[in-house]
Amino acid sequence: MKSKQTLDAKIIKKQLRIIMHAVNRYRSIIIFVVITSLYGYIVWRINVLSNAPPSQSDISNAQQSVPRPKISDSTVRKLQSLEDNSVRVQTLFNEARQNPFQE
Repeated sequence: MKSKQTLDAKIIKKQLRIIMHAVNRYRSIIIFVVITSLYGYIVWRINVLSNAPPSQSDISNAQQSVPRPKISDSTVRKLQSLEDNSVRVQTLFNEARQNPFQE
């Protein structure tokens, strides 16, 4: 029985040498395939996660964290008096009301 275990160990060692020789032979190709596969998986995962819609809790948290802009009453009064006194400022404000995102 002991000789059979030795024989099996020798066969296994021989097969491992053959496998290691084949791996060493194609090592660069194997490394290239592994790295390319990892890169492809990462790109695919980024694409999936970037197109995912936000959850309702994320939307509500974002809305709560945005501070509301505040303008003092004196500034509002000054702007209104400026608009009332100048035709040029009135046209500027009217243009801004018509298209607020134009420079």
